Amino acid sequence: MATDFDIIVVGGGHAGIEAAWAASRLGARMALVTFERAAIGRMSCNPAIGGLGKGHMVREIDALGGLMGLAADRAGIQFRMLNSSKGAAVRAPRAQADRADYAAATQSLLAQATNLEIIEGSVEELVADASARDTRRIRGAVVEPRRRDGGSKRLELRSSAVILTTGTFLRGLMHCGTCKTAGGRVGEAAAVGISEALRRLGFELGRLKTGTPPRVHRDTLDYDRFQVQPGDEVPSPFSFMTDGLHQPQAPCWITYTCQRTHEIIRANLDRAPMYSGQIESTGPRYCPSIEDKVVRFADKPHHQIFLEPEGYDNERIYCNGISTSLPADVQEEMVHSIAGMEHARIVQYGYAVEYDWVPTHQTRSTLESKLIAGLYLAGQINGTSGYEEAAGQGLLAGVNAALALGGRPPLVLGREQAYLGVMIDDIITRPPIEPYRMFTSRAEYRLSLRADNADQRLTPIGRDLGLVDDARWLRYERKRDAIAAIERAVARTSISGMPLTAWVRRPDADVAALADALYLHDRTARSAADLEAVLVKARYRGYLDRQDAHVQRMRRLESTQIPVTLSYDRVPSLRAEARENLGRVQPRTLGQASRITGITPADIMILWVHINSVERRIRGNPAP
Repeated sequence: MATDFDIIVVGGGHAGIEAAWAASRLGARMALVTFERAAIGRMSCNPAIGGLGKGHMVREIDALGGLMGLAADRAGIQFRMLNSSKGAAVRAPRAQADRADYAAATQSLLAQATNLEIIEGSVEELVADASARDTRRIRGAVVEPRRRDGGSKRLELRSSAVILTTGTFLRGLMHCGTCKTAGGRVGEAAAVGISEALRRLGFELGRLKTGTPPRVHRDTLDYDRFQVQPGDEVPSPFSFMTDGLHQPQAPCWITYTCQRTHEIIRANLDRAPMYSGQIESTGPRYCPSIEDKVVRFADKPHHQIFLEPEGYDNERIYCNGISTSLPADVQEEMVHSIAGMEHARIVQYGYAVEYDWVPTHQTRSTLESKLIAGLYLAGQINGTSGYEEAAGQGLLAGVNAALALGGRPPLVLGREQAYLGVMIDDIITRPPIEPYRMFTSRAEYRLSLRADNADQRLTPIGRDLGLVDDARWLRYERKRDAIAAIERAVARTSISGMPLTAWVRRPDADVAALADALYLHDRTARSAADLEAVLVKARYRGYLDRQDAHVQRMRRLESTQIPVTLSYDRVPSLRAEARENLGRVQPRTLGQASRITGITPADIMILWVHINSVERRIRGNPAP
C-alpha cells in the first residue's frame, strides 16, 4: 500500500466522492480514507437528490464535470421538475433514488478515477509541521486501517493537503428517546480521533444536530387512503450528458398527521431528547422534527408526510416529514395514528444525531482552513445540511487543493456565477448558527442562475481548469452553437406579421409555436430544450439587463482586494463591532466585507478610503 500522496480525502460520502474525483481529474495522486468501501455514496437520510436550490447545485456540479448528476440519473426511480408551472428561475429537478443503486452508481463512477487509492480505516490523527502556529502546514494523517485479522498497526500517510469530509460522523451521537449510541449513521461508528486532533491544532469546534424519520415496511400500508404523487410523464435528467431517462417511474404517496398524532407528541415531549435537555445542539430550521412542528405551529391541524420508496425492490418506505427522536414506543403510537398507516410495521425507528463541526470563521472562501495551510473542509463539517450542499463543497475543495499543489489560482465562484458561489459566500461570510440549507431565495441573481443554463455558465470554467473532458465539451459547444443559431433565426423571422424578437417576449409564447414559426422559415428541426432556453432568455431580457447592471456595480466592490496583512485595529474611525466582525471573518474583498453581519455602508466607505490611502503611500503618490 502506498503511503505518499498529494491529497488525502477523509470520508466517502457525497463531499468526499466529489473531492476525490475532482482532484484526481486535475492530476493529483489521491487517497480516500473511509470506514468501509461498500459504504461509499451511501444515503444516510432521504434517498432523494435535488429540490429547490439543491437541484440547481446538482446541475452546477455536473456542469463542472462532477459525478452527482450522473449517479442520480442512473439510480433515479422517480423524476419531477418542481415548480414547473412557475418561472424558469425557480424550477428545480428532483429525483427519488434507489438507495442501493445510488451507492453502486457512485462507486462505479469513482472507479474510473485515475491516481486514486481507497483505504478502509479511520483517521486518528492529523499531522502538521512544527513551525509557528500561524504558518503551520498539514503533512498527512495517521490511519487505523480496517483489519479483518484483528490487527491494529497504524499507518502514517504523507500528503501536501488533507480534505476533511466527515459528515455527521465527527464524534457523532445518535438519540432515540433516552437511548444514546455513538455513531454517525445506524450501524456505523463515530469518528472520534479527528475531533481531538482538530482541537490540538487550535480549532474551535461546535455541535449541531440533524434527524431522520422512521422507515416502515411497504407491505403494511393502506395505499387506498393516500394521495398518489406520480413522476413526470417526460422526466428531466440532472446531467447534461444524459440523453434521456427510460427507467419506470415509481409513485410516491402523500398522507397527513392529525390531531391525535399531535396529542401523542405533546403528551410525550418530556421524553423527547430535544425537549428534555438531552440534546443541547441546534437543529435545522428548514427541516424540523415533527416535535418542533407540533410545538412551533400549534394551531396547525395537520402536517404533510411524503411516503417515499427507497428502491424498486426495497421493502422500506421513508416517511418524509416526521423526523423524530422520540422513544420507540411513542413512535409506534404516533405512526399508527396516521391515516393509512394504522397497521404499519416500523423497520427502522427515527433518531437524531449530534456531531461536531468547525465554525466557518476559521475557513477561507477556498475551503482551506485559516489555521493550517493545506487542510480543507467540506460538507457538514462546515455547518451545512444535505447531500447536494456537501457534494458542491467537496468538488470545490478538491479543485482548490489540487490547484494549490500546482501553484495555480484558486476557484472562488461569485454569487452572480453559481448557487455554489452563493453557498460558499453565505457560510464563510455569515457563519451558520444552525445547519445551512440552500433555497432559491438565497440567490439574489436567480434569474441568471437557472438549472437549465448551468452548463452555459460553468462548463467553460471547468474546461479551463481541466475538469471537463472532450465528450462533455463537445456537447456543450453543440448546445451553445444551437442556441446562437436559434437567436439568429429569431432575429430575421416574423409570426403573424409580428417580429419574432417581439413575440418571444410575450407571456403566451411557447416552445411549440416558436418551433413551428422557425421550421416554416428554414425547415430546420430544433431541440425543445434549446428553444426553451431562447424563450426564457428573451422573456426575462429586461430583468436580466437590470440584474447585470447591479452585478457590474457589485463587481467594483468585489474587485477591491483587502490586503491579507491589513490590521483592522489600525483603520481610523472604524467601529469596534466592525473591527471585531471583519477580523473574525477576514474577507477577501470589499464586496465580501459588505455582506458580513453587522457591517454598514459607512464601514465599507471607511475601509475603502483606508485601503486606497495605503495603496497610494505604497506607490509613493500620497493624496493631495
